[in-house]
Amino acid sequence: MGKRGLLERLNNGEVVVGDGGFVFALERRGYVKAGPWTPEAVIETPDAVRQLHREFLRAGSNVMQTFTFYASEDKLENRGNLAAKKHGVGAINRAACKLAREVADEGDALVAGGVCQTPAYLSGKGKEAVQAQLRKQLEVFVSENVDFLIAEYYEHIEEMEWAIETLKESGKPICANMCIGPEGDMHGISAGECAVRMAKAGADVVGVNCHFGPFVSLKCMEIMKNSLNEAGLKVHLMCQPLGYCTPDAKKQGFIDLKEFPFALEPRVCTRWDMHRYAREAYKLGVRFIGGCCGFESYHIRAVCEELHEERGFLPEGSQKHDLWGRGLLQHTKPWVRARARKEYWQNIKPASGRPYCAAMSEPDQWGVTAGNELLQQKKEATTDEELKKLIR
Repeated sequence: MGKRGLLERLNNGEVVVGDGGFVFALERRGYVKAGPWTPEAVIETPDAVRQLHREFLRAGSNVMQTFTFYASEDKLENRGNLAAKKHGVGAINRAACKLAREVADEGDALVAGGVCQTPAYLSGKGKEAVQAQLRKQLEVFVSENVDFLIAEYYEHIEEMEWAIETLKESGKPICANMCIGPEGDMHGISAGECAVRMAKAGADVVGVNCHFGPFVSLKCMEIMKNSLNEAGLKVHLMCQPLGYCTPDAKKQGFIDLKEFPFALEPRVCTRWDMHRYAREAYKLGVRFIGGCCGFESYHIRAVCEELHEERGFLPEGSQKHDLWGRGLLQHTKPWVRARARKEYWQNIKPASGRPYCAAMSEPDQWGVTAGNELLQQKKEATTDEELKKLIR
C-alpha cells in the first residue's frame, strides 16, 4: 500500500507539516550563491541538500519539497549565472526530485515539486512565455512522479493564475502560495481577492509563503480565509512564512529591509515564537503548516511539538529535546533549573543583545518589480522627482 496523499491527509483533518528554507540555510552553509539564489547545489553538492532534507524529516516534516527554487531556465541563465546554466533546467530539477524522494522514503513523507515566479513575467514577456518556462519544470516533476505540486513565491496574482493553469495539466494536487502580506500583491490586488482567484483557478490548497514573518503572514491568512468564506469557496489553507520577525516590513516584505540578506540574524524567531505560530495557525484553520527562508529544523520541531497531541506523535528530533525546556532540570545552576517550565519560555521577551541599535528598520520601498529595464532607469534617474515618477 502506498503512502496516503496530501488531500487524503488534509481531508481527514490531519496537520501536514512542511519543511523550511533551503535557499537561506544552504547559503549560510556555503552551498548557494546569494543574488541568483539558484539551486545547482542539488548537482554540485547533493550530500548537503540530502542532509538538510533529513534534518527536516527528523524534526517532524512530512513534506519534502524539491529544492527547485528559481530553477526555471530563464532564471538559471539570468545575470550570467554560468554555474547554474551549465547544468541545465532538466538536470537540476531531476536531481532535486531524486534527493527529495530518497529522503521522503525514509519516513512517512510526501514529495512536493515546487515552481516559483519567473523573470519572463517580470520582464513582460507574456503568458505563453511564462507557461513555457513552467512546463519545462513540470515535465520533470511528472516523469519523477512527485506527489503534489506547489506554486510559491508569486508577487503577482496574474502570474499565479497562469502557474496554476499550467500545473493543472499534471492532474496532481496543487498548492498555491503568494509571497504577499496583508496589503496584497504588487499591483494592488487585495490579499482576499488573491485567495479567491487562486481557488477559482483550481488550487486545492491556498496560502502564503516567504517575504513576511509568521505573525504578519497569519494576518494575511485571516484576510484570505474571510474572503474565501464570503465567496463560498472551500479549499484547504497553508502557511509557510519566514523564520524572521518582520513587524516593520512594508509591501515587499523582508527584501526591503536594510538587513536583507546578510544581517537578518537579530530577527530570527525563537523556538517559542514557533510554538505560538503553530498554535495560532491551527486555531485559524490552517492545516498545512511549514516555513520558508530562515526556518531551520529546530523551528519545524517546535511546530511539531506544539501540535503533537493533534498529530498523535512527537518527532524523532524531540528525543533530545524535552517539551518546554524540561531538560533544564538537570542543569547545574539553580536559576537555570528554575527556567524548566512552560510559563517561563511562553512569556520570554528576548533582548537583541545589540546596544544602541534601532528597534525597527527603515525599509527601502522601490515599488513594483518590473525587470532590469526599469531598474536601470531608476539608477539613471538624476532627480528625486524623476525617481518618484518611475516608482509610481
